[in-house]
Amino acid sequence: MRHGKYPFIIGFLVVPVALYATFVVAAYLQTFQLSLTSWSGLGKIDYIGFDNFVKLWHDETFWKSIKHNLFLLILLPIITIVIALVFAFLLNVGGGHRGGQSRGVWGSKIYRIIFFFPQLLALAIVAVIFGRVFGPDKSGMLNGLFPASWKPWLFLADERYAMACILIVLIWQAVGFYVVLFSAGMGSISDDIYEAAALDGATRVTLFFRITVPLLWSTIQVAWVYLGIAAFDAFALVNIMSVDRGGPNGATSVLSLMIYRNAFDFSQAGYACALGVVLFFLTLTFAALTLRVTRRDSVEA
Repeated sequence: MRHGKYPFIIGFLVVPVALYATFVVAAYLQTFQLSLTSWSGLGKIDYIGFDNFVKLWHDETFWKSIKHNLFLLILLPIITIVIALVFAFLLNVGGGHRGGQSRGVWGSKIYRIIFFFPQLLALAIVAVIFGRVFGPDKSGMLNGLFPASWKPWLFLADERYAMACILIVLIWQAVGFYVVLFSAGMGSISDDIYEAAALDGATRVTLFFRITVPLLWSTIQVAWVYLGIAAFDAFALVNIMSVDRGGPNGATSVLSLMIYRNAFDFSQAGYACALGVVLFFLTLTFAALTLRVTRRDSVEA
């Protein structure tokens, strides 16, 4: 049995590893190769060295997109995790302890359904709905609430507000999933810990910061990485919601949208691949730094 263990494991891994190498690793390697070319997407491939990277260094839209991605990267994980943690705590522990078990606030089962509802909607549908909500003229739902004599807010057409609108929608769409994720983590925390802390006079705030957050830290860490990756992406939402697909003067331009537009709208596939390489390393660096900086000794529940 011992000698047959490794061939048995390898037999299961061969197909998925081969598929991953073919469709993921090979695609990354090809992207790195094409980033050094002036390829239009069709026809002959001409190698131009690092010219694409020099071009993006001087590209104003690229730096504006980086700024927008950093805006999402800083605020999306923080706000989403804080809201989701508070809601999950209220739904699982906020109602106190009865009969030796932690309970959520009244109506917590209904609230779980409400919070998770955005996850049932396709992202394209969410983008279309909120594109109407934040419409920059009187046809927009928010602008329609104001008197006809008022000048309509530009929202998605104004760089001062456009990314804030995108951020609001991303948070609204993501919170429900992380409420469920953190709720599952809280379900693994022993009720005896909460009960002992409550008997010692711990308040709900103390229970949240001294027990729940430390015991959920590994889950929070993973959530932070996922939300950071979502902040670097945001393609579908921005592409559908924004005015003129990126907005006038790049009001909602992000790196993923730049990659798409250069590849399919401007026929600059080589430049799009260079942008993809930059996005790849930014995402990889963020994930590595986040896991490193937020690393803690595990706390047993």
